[in-house]
Amino acid sequence: MIIAVDFDGTIVEHRYPDIGPELPFAIETLKRLRDEHHKLILWTVREGRLLDEAVRFCRERGLTFYAVNANYPEESRQHETYTRKLKADLFIDDRNLGGLPDWGIIYRMVHEGLTYDALHDNLPAYDSPASGSLLRRLFRKK
Repeated sequence: MIIAVDFDGTIVEHRYPDIGPELPFAIETLKRLRDEHHKLILWTVREGRLLDEAVRFCRERGLTFYAVNANYPEESRQHETYTRKLKADLFIDDRNLGGLPDWGIIYRMVHEGLTYDALHDNLPAYDSPASGSLLRRLFRKK
């Protein structure tokens, strides 16, 4: 899948124009999805120096993107087929209707191909997003 991911409020807490603290498990989840051969696009309002800072923040934590604010790495405004609209299969953004699910829920939805409703209806009480236990199990050191 091609997955477009927002930065502020999704990977890090909102502190724009500064970079807030990383949201728990955001980077680890995205690295796992990338390692499972999903193409990740950083999709953010940031431009120029602020965009460079966000890309560097992620890269320093081992997260690289297929493209940044573009459909593919080489795309530029000068290309004949350029469009501001991304062609992604999935958008992960804190401004979703209903907000941003816990990153463990996001991972399971993508990895298992589940809808939020299907996943939510089958979550045992101990796997509720507030508990974090699902995330601890997904990312525990082996």
